[in-house]
Parts: sequence; structure tokens; C-alpha cells
Amino acid sequence: MVLYCSRGENRCMDFSFLLQGLVIGFSIAAPVGPIGVLCIRRTLAEGRVYGLVSGLGAATADAVYGCVAGFGITFVSSLLVRQQMWLRLIGGGFLCFLGVRIFLSAPSEQAVPAKRIGVFSAFASTFFLTLSNPVTILSFAAIFAGLGLGSTGGSYVPAAILVFGVFVGSALWWLVLSGSVSLFRARFTPAGLQWVNRISGMVIVGFGVGALLSLIL
Repeated sequence: MVLYCSRGENRCMDFSFLLQGLVIGFSIAAPVGPIGVLCIRRTLAEGRVYGLVSGLGAATADAVYGCVAGFGITFVSSLLVRQQMWLRLIGGGFLCFLGVRIFLSAPSEQAVPAKRIGVFSAFASTFFLTLSNPVTILSFAAIFAGLGLGSTGGSYVPAAILVFGVFVGSALWWLVLSGSVSLFRARFTPAGLQWVNRISGMVIVGFGVGALLSLIL
């Protein structure tokens, strides 16, 4: 996606990077993976705030990896890629633990009050789960190179604008998802929420087992 301007070329390029970042962030967040399932489950079981905060944890992790790739922090990126076996092991194990816990949890009759520690835990869990996949750095590095960030004369401004756009785009998806799911929350009975917990738990455990199997296959 390229924008052409005869005047204010720098501003036009900045807007182009921002727009591309929005599209990239939205597209990366949209596929339903373990974080998406967790966000849907938390929205239905605990309320829209928990679902949105969970998504923002993932969006923040994406922005962190975007910064590492965009600003060329090669030491950090190479270190994380070298340690990806341990990160996947921890992430896969945590997904299995989280899935079993969700499967066995009883649904609440009402939305859980947005206690500070509960919201922070929701954010932190998805943040660290997303960070457990350091290969994301390689994806961002390839995308940034394809967008020409390597030929910007050493300026960090385009990378910063693009990373900001990625975060906003990802956060927008989680806002849309949690808001849409919350519209149907009132229609779920306790029995229905119990099935949500069971299905979500099994799916999340499946993602965790897949991550662990990837270490030996």
C-alpha cells in the first residue's frame, strides 16, 4: 500500500506507515488461536472488560516484538529465537494448565467485578502467552523489510509509526471481538456457560499440546 503526495511528502509517508500498521495489526490478531478462544471465553464468563483486557495483553506483546524487529535490536531477537524451545515449552505447558483450569471451572451467575488484580492477571497471562512465540519477530522483520523500512536513512520514526499502527490495529480487533461477543452474553444460561468452559478448555489444551508436540516433531 503506497500513498503518493506532491506536497507534505513526509506526512503522507507517515500516514501510509500508520495505515499499513493498522492493517497488519488487525490481520495478525484476527485469526482465532488460543488467545482468541481465551478472549471469547473470558468475555462470556466474566464480562467484556476481561475479554478486552485479555486482547490488549496480546496486542502489547505484538507491539513489543514489532519494536524488537523494527528497531533492529538483533541481540534481543536472536536471543529469543535461540531460546524458542524453552519458551514454547513454558507457553505450551501454561496453555495446558490454563485449559484444564477453564474446563473444570464453574460458571458464575453474574459478571465478575473488575477487580484490579483480576484485570491485571487477565492482561499478563495473554501478554506472556503471546511472547512465548518468538518466531513472531521473524514475521515482523520480514514485513518491515518488505515495506521498505530498511531504506529510511536510519530514521526510527517510520518504524515507531508502524509499530504504533500495529498495536492500534490489533487492539481494534480485540475491541470488536469482545464487544460483539458481549452482546450475546445475556443469552447464555449457567448450563450454556458450563459448555463454553468445557469447549474452550479442550481447545486451549489442544493448542498447548500442539505447541509441545512441535518440540519433538
